[in-house]
Amino acid sequence: MLQLPVRKALFWDMDLKSMDEQTHKTYIIQQVLNYGTLDEFVAILHYYGADSIKQSSKEVGYFDPKTFSFVTTFFNLDKNEMKCYTKKRLNQPHWI
Repeated sequence: MLQLPVRKALFWDMDLKSMDEQTHKTYIIQQVLNYGTLDEFVAILHYYGADSIKQSSKEVGYFDPKTFSFVTTFFNLDKNEMKCYTKKRLNQPHWI
């Protein structure tokens, strides 16, 4: 069961009773970074640690453009390290 001090509404598509902070770490980080508040970001930063969030952020499948910019700047990441950049539309060239 999720025990982190974040809004349960961030996980509208998951069964909270079966959710585990370690098993679903990347998903929790994705949801809090995309939809959470600054206080919720600080809560996961204290719980998981900056290095763990940095590594998990590289594996996230989707960040909106504003969140992507924040994450790459805050954690000093190269955009090419990010799965959401290399696999999604953020990396699409202009029309040919």
